[in-house]
Amino acid sequence: MGLLDFLFSIVKAFCGESSQPEGEKPTGVQRPPRPQEPVSPLPGAWPGTSPQDRLRYQDQNQANQQNEHYLSLRAKANQEGDAMAKCFQQSHEAYSRREGALAKELSEKGKKHERTMEALNAEASAWIFRENNSDSKPGELDLHGLYVKEAISFSDKAIKEARQRGDSQIRLIVGKGLHSNGQVAKIKPALEDLLGKLNLPNEVDPQNAGVLIVQLA
Repeated sequence: MGLLDFLFSIVKAFCGESSQPEGEKPTGVQRPPRPQEPVSPLPGAWPGTSPQDRLRYQDQNQANQQNEHYLSLRAKANQEGDAMAKCFQQSHEAYSRREGALAKELSEKGKKHERTMEALNAEASAWIFRENNSDSKPGELDLHGLYVKEAISFSDKAIKEARQRGDSQIRLIVGKGLHSNGQVAKIKPALEDLLGKLNLPNEVDPQNAGVLIVQLA
């Protein structure tokens, strides 16, 4: 693997580019996902049963993803990611010119931007996850607004906690991917792969294609 390929792999690993379909080359730092389509009502998946409660839940979910604080964090993270990629590219070019000192300086700058990007994305994901799940029922997890890597991390943690409680199943609200690039779902197949590795039976809810029902026992 050449140095340029290595740099691309760094950007891919930390910016969520793993969410791209297999065989598609990364095009840059991942941008915040556009607001997901509200998940349609189904028994047990909403914090309330009345139409008013369901509508309020959907509106709040959309509002969270358009929240100024959340969008600002994602935008700043993207800027740091762009700066990181630029520094690494310039470092590679300096190395090719045998300017070792400059290459090292640029590489260190890139790593600093990388750490800042990760911190901003971590803050954004923690905020959107907390807000979307503030009134969720036990045994359900809303993953809207998360990058693939983040959704996997939150889901893995929730599954472990559900198993410790002795829960028989957990519902993962992943969305239908209608607002993803190319309208291709990214979180859902990534979680299906995770569940396969954990040997956990799962199925798409017959009443809602945006929900995965995971059997834990």
